[in-house]
Amino acid sequence: MTRSKGKAPSQRQLRVGEEIRHILAATLAHQHSGNELLDKTSITVTEVRVSPDLQNASVFIVPLGGQHLPEILAAFKERAWFFRKEVAHQLTTRITPRLVFQADLSFDEAARIEALLSSPKVKRDIENKE
Repeated sequence: MTRSKGKAPSQRQLRVGEEIRHILAATLAHQHSGNELLDKTSITVTEVRVSPDLQNASVFIVPLGGQHLPEILAAFKERAWFFRKEVAHQLTTRITPRLVFQADLSFDEAARIEALLSSPKVKRDIENKE
């Protein structure tokens, strides 16, 4: 889901997104999604971004250790109706957003940047500047 240029999400979007994140995390913790892979894997819901009209929500997930990511995303796509139903039961809004599950790659990107900054070549360049 792309945001408007430079426009930050509203307080309502942030609140609803955080509420959905908590509901999904609790649902995953109870291990009753109906999918064996989702129930036996430790999965973290890192962020939920809700559209301004509250019709759509992007759910960012990370399995512990990053293992079986393609299979887990496929399982989430298959069981999206179940998770939307769980959110509908607990969310206090008139509309229940459509959930789209995505891998959260921000941790991988942060590790890549950290590795670049720690490389001897970059350290040497930084030391020469000082």
